Amino acid sequence: MGSKKESKFQKELIDEIQTRFPDSIVLKNDANYIQGIPDLTIFCGDHWAALECKRDGSASHQPNQEYYVSKMNEMSYAAFVYPENKDVVLDELQRAFGS
Repeated sequence: MGSKKESKFQKELIDEIQTRFPDSIVLKNDANYIQGIPDLTIFCGDHWAALECKRDGSASHQPNQEYYVSKMNEMSYAAFVYPENKDVVLDELQRAFGS
């Protein structure tokens, strides 16, 4: 599973988020707008989260990604997500959304 393309993993992750949180809105962010901004923003009720998708746990981080994931995690919830930690991140997301 680690060799799966990031775009395919991201699509499957969005589908799983929308199944797990049916009232959520998932937005794909424009990587060209702010370098390093996480790939996805998820709104659920009065909560939000940001996720940076990686094809596997050893995939390199682009400039500013650590900064934005850390900053957004202080504001609400943000994380790097990849196939190996997806279930943990989704469980944390569920706690962050209070559901």
